[in-house]
Amino acid sequence: MSAVMKPRDPAVVEVTAQTPGQAEILTSAALDFLTDLHRRFEPQRQARLAARRRRQAEFDAGELPDFRADTRAIRDGDWRVADIPAALLDRRVEITGPVDPKMVINALNSGANCYMADFEDSTAPVWDNLIAGQRALRDAVADTLDFVNENGKRYALKPFEEQAVLIVRPRGWHLDEKHVLIDGERIGASLFDLGLFAFHNAQALAAKDRGPYFYLPKLQSMEEAALWQDALSHIENALGLPQGRIKVTVLIETLPAAFQMHEILHALRERIVGLNCGRWDYIFSYIKTFRAHRDRVLPERGQVTMAQPFLKAYSELLIQTCHRRGAHAMGGMAAQIPIANDVEANAAAMSRVHADKLREVSAGHDGTWVAHPALIPIARAIFNDGMPCKHQQSVGRDDVIASRDALIAAPIGSITRAGFDGNVEVCVRYLAAWLAGNGCVPIHWLMEDAATAEIARAQLWQWLHHGALHLDDGTPVDFALLQRALLNLPSKLAGEKVIGAEKVPEAIAMLDELTHRDELEDFLTLPAYESLQ
Repeated sequence: MSAVMKPRDPAVVEVTAQTPGQAEILTSAALDFLTDLHRRFEPQRQARLAARRRRQAEFDAGELPDFRADTRAIRDGDWRVADIPAALLDRRVEITGPVDPKMVINALNSGANCYMADFEDSTAPVWDNLIAGQRALRDAVADTLDFVNENGKRYALKPFEEQAVLIVRPRGWHLDEKHVLIDGERIGASLFDLGLFAFHNAQALAAKDRGPYFYLPKLQSMEEAALWQDALSHIENALGLPQGRIKVTVLIETLPAAFQMHEILHALRERIVGLNCGRWDYIFSYIKTFRAHRDRVLPERGQVTMAQPFLKAYSELLIQTCHRRGAHAMGGMAAQIPIANDVEANAAAMSRVHADKLREVSAGHDGTWVAHPALIPIARAIFNDGMPCKHQQSVGRDDVIASRDALIAAPIGSITRAGFDGNVEVCVRYLAAWLAGNGCVPIHWLMEDAATAEIARAQLWQWLHHGALHLDDGTPVDFALLQRALLNLPSKLAGEKVIGAEKVPEAIAMLDELTHRDELEDFLTLPAYESLQ
């Protein structure tokens, strides 16, 4: 460890929770490392969050997102990102999921090219989950991870050369980790997650020529990317790694970031290897960005597909931008899971997966995401046929002209009763599971995570607060409609297996309260986090 780190004063570091195995992860040296990160970068993190609030206020006042005039030289310039390491050249199929030991083993063994181990949208940030996840990933890197379930079934890792490449996603800049206080302040959750993982595993992964590699979520600007660059450069110095050893992929999952893709690549150019179409969060961000704009109310979630012009423009611009700069353009998530005991319904669901992945590879994407191992063969076959090489950066997409207006075009559609009630059900069921410690929840044969719950919650707020909307059958969309849906939900769920069923009343009350607020809450997980242990 570098001598630039100052010794920690134990009196100013407080860990407010306990869980088995914690001492192995939060060692004195690890806390020194986190303390240093917090003191160096917390002021900048808060400055970036303040900038987000100012920008949103401008959108609320009627301003529209656009490409920045002050960064035109970056967009017009002739530059490329650093070379992509061999382990990340072929990313045609990536599986994502939470960081519990069983999931880590199954994902690494799944046959996917990469596994995104997710501390963010698919992990409820219960303290037990976070520490268990750090331990599981540490043991996986050391090739010592195994797991025995309650029935005595043992799960063990395949040989290292047969495992998916590990990529870790920390929580976003906007989240705190309330269980670790430094100088009386909560540490940023992003630096807690990434910093702990890097502290315990960076040198071991570097020795294997496997990174460390990270996915960076929820960025809104090049300045936020530059903050990551500064933090990662410091981590490399502190851990004795060469500059640029840590490689990252950035999720373009906010509307403001779609207008700064060149700038984000440029800010991280010595270490970035690609951008990803985080489409569920992107839809949520569209709603949130335009929360005060009555002319940009979205139809129900099922109608907001990648065929909608604003999403098609976004994904094609991402491909064009990445390939111009020598980076991978990763496609989005297939959230379907196999439907047991219904051959016809399962075939229809898999057909939708096939069509989505065919669209991605035909458009020029270099890889895609799946949420379930059963989808890997489908996605792989499609990408093998459409992309015989390790990537298709030669597909420049010079035909793409994604204007400001194309990127923000409001889609046309409707709101059905099933769509309205479905949003209520998904949000309540996911939130109940999340409050019970589960961040990745199968609901009606879709793997729902925080991003899809956010769409449901934000759409309900948007529909109810802009008035004069009706369902396709003429029923007014008003708070009486919401109350009926909330009152009917417990009986509707009575015959189903509901994860976190004991938390359903709390989830209903929370959704009701958030939906009635005059202003859309930035993230569902911010108020909900205060209820977690």
